[in-house]
Amino acid sequence: MIKIYGTGTCPDCAYVEEQVKGDSRYEVIDVCAGVRNLKEFLRLRDRHPAFDAMKRVGAVGIPCFVLEDGSVTLRPEAAGLRPRPKETEGASCSIDGSGC
Repeated sequence: MIKIYGTGTCPDCAYVEEQVKGDSRYEVIDVCAGVRNLKEFLRLRDRHPAFDAMKRVGAVGIPCFVLEDGSVTLRPEAAGLRPRPKETEGASCSIDGSGC
């Protein structure tokens, strides 16, 4: 099963979540739904090098995908999903509109 960390208030996460509705190959974990989920995500984010670039620019690093082999990626394509189209640029979590 592929774990997806994100939150419904993030446009990139919402786009990914819509693709996996009803698909038992994916588990969506909303990091804003409770402290336990948030801590689980932060533990991963604090320790995994996949987040280094995101942390340098002040991004959260969601959606995040933990693949079945345990590898971590921030690329939806690696989890068999489509990224949010570029024409929706500007709708983002960042104050500057650049991403989440």
